[in-house]
Amino acid sequence: MGGRGVDEFTDVAETAKRFAEHGYLTDDRLATTVFLQTRLGKPVLLEGPAGVGKTQLATSLAEVTGRRLLRLQCYEGQDETTALYEWDYGKQMLYTQILREKIGQLLSDAHDLTTSVERIAAQESVFFSERFLSPRPLLEAISSPEPVVLLIDEVDRADEALEAVLLELLSEFQISIPEIGTVRAVHQPYVVLTSNNTRDLSAALKRRCLHLFLDYPSAQRELDIVRSKDTGLSDVLAARLVEVVRRLRELELRKAPSISETIDWARTLAVLGVADLRADVLAATLNVVLKYERDLSRAASALPQLVTGLVDPNAEVPQHLPGERGHGHGHGHGHGHGHEPGHPHDHPHENPRDREDDEVDGRAVRAGKDNPGRHDEAYYGAPGRSGLPRSVGSGQGERSFAARRARRRPV
Repeated sequence: MGGRGVDEFTDVAETAKRFAEHGYLTDDRLATTVFLQTRLGKPVLLEGPAGVGKTQLATSLAEVTGRRLLRLQCYEGQDETTALYEWDYGKQMLYTQILREKIGQLLSDAHDLTTSVERIAAQESVFFSERFLSPRPLLEAISSPEPVVLLIDEVDRADEALEAVLLELLSEFQISIPEIGTVRAVHQPYVVLTSNNTRDLSAALKRRCLHLFLDYPSAQRELDIVRSKDTGLSDVLAARLVEVVRRLRELELRKAPSISETIDWARTLAVLGVADLRADVLAATLNVVLKYERDLSRAASALPQLVTGLVDPNAEVPQHLPGERGHGHGHGHGHGHGHEPGHPHDHPHENPRDREDDEVDGRAVRAGKDNPGRHDEAYYGAPGRSGLPRSVGSGQGERSFAARRARRRPV
């Protein structure tokens, strides 16, 4: 495995400085974690809410170090053929057709079927070699002749079987291919895993990584981030906007505004030429940072309280917001659940359509499968909390390979 190159950092301060030069502002904990990652040779697992810069960290790490970025986007139902490698069956068939005459010569003096099969089997390694292997992100990161940054994004969305397959890569930086052997990294990749914390990851995976929970930044750091993006909004208004966003995050929203959405909101207000953060302007542009009808309604109802001390508290909020579908939520609407007009919406919505919205991204489904403490001591040696029977064991990766070998086409 290749040693560290010129892309390594000298210390934590230099790490933060180089990231800042590429537009990514780190705090001390994050800069320290990245520095240690490059020195200890361990993957980094970033957990936290969406939109706090987890994915961007990997992108910036690639820019800062001059490495190529490889990305594995995880999702439910994903198997190893999209993560590790798969055999190029089309290419195998093409070679088989081209070599038909040669294969005929090989079998010309075979006296029975058994002899023919044995001769074909002796040539099997020719068709299951690197020539016919299509590498996917994990294998490509290991076999790349140049150092790379490997991003395994939203690993919490992947099934536990794929999570088990990752363990060999994360601990040994190698991948075992039954037909070929073990492929070890020429240059150790910088690996960044991200999780939105929608389910509990195994202790085995966490043990192999430097772990950091990345939360929303402090007000000053978020303001610094907004300023660094040259949004066009004045520093005074940017500071007020950051405070409004922070107050929005305290509401019970399905999707709180992220840092990138704060930046989008600042750019929006700059484009509109806003000179003062009035409540009506904020309400009219709420859809820039809030993506769900329920969140829009709840935030609009709370805006007069949110902007108190920041803008004119007597300013009126528009009756209808973009995307409200005219149901007048919170402002004289007729839902029939007995609230007075203008009541604060600090309770869970009872509309069946909203409950349906909650299921759109599968979060509830995944949460239903997530049983904290399900990993007992038999799960890769991880100590459990409840002793519940496990559903995935250490042989999951091998069984997965075995199933695929059974499916492969004969030559």
